[in-house]
Amino acid sequence: MALVDSFQKNGSWLFKYRGVIPVVIFILAIPFLFQRGFLIEYASQNCWVKSAIYAVAVLISLLGLFVRCYTIGTTPRGTSGRNTEKQVAKVLNTKGIYSVVRHPLYLGNYLMWAGILLATLHIPIFIVISLIYWIYYERIMFTEEAYLESQFGEEFRQWSLRVPPFIPALGQFERSEIPFSFRTVLRREYAGVLAMTLLFTGLDYFTAIQMNYSDYIPDATFQWCRPSLYILVVILLLTLTLRTLKHHTKVLNRLEGRD
Repeated sequence: MALVDSFQKNGSWLFKYRGVIPVVIFILAIPFLFQRGFLIEYASQNCWVKSAIYAVAVLISLLGLFVRCYTIGTTPRGTSGRNTEKQVAKVLNTKGIYSVVRHPLYLGNYLMWAGILLATLHIPIFIVISLIYWIYYERIMFTEEAYLESQFGEEFRQWSLRVPPFIPALGQFERSEIPFSFRTVLRREYAGVLAMTLLFTGLDYFTAIQMNYSDYIPDATFQWCRPSLYILVVILLLTLTLRTLKHHTKVLNRLEGRD
């Protein structure tokens, strides 16, 4: 099998399970979190270090969430969807965020996961999983672009020549012709926000225990009601509210021409 065919075959399989594979990779990395790295040791002696790293990690993930939300809120139906069985592209998106980067959703996904990985305070885990994600996304992007080229031909080739695949060229931004839809974002992204909050909360508790107590057993003075827990409760209530509105009312009904 030619290498190009192998890439396309692998990419098609990864595309089908792209929502599950990153979670599986993270779960497989969990046993390594129990090893106390140098950053954990340093943060144990300097409390501000964990707070600073955690704040940066949250900001990186929020940036990824913003990229995803802006992409979803300004693209038409039939593109940038959650389809897993096959590639779908009724039009070629070239304006808005697609004028600065060809794969904004995968960029947003990576930034969200990068923040979560940084919050583990394990630099080797951050580096290794980042490399795995790059190989993983590269195969999917290759397959998607092969499909887009077959669908749009020269239009796609001209667009791909001026727009980078993953690192944005912010200076060439062109405003989207489609107005931003906050309703579409609320319909589609509440589950992702909850998952991100759950992971950050879990890592906050895990690293707090790891930094201050031996054998991962906190003593009676451990502060169980941490700020991250309160944030999680708020996000959970918002998620339940949005889910109810989506499935039992018309408030979040799909707009015409939007997913």
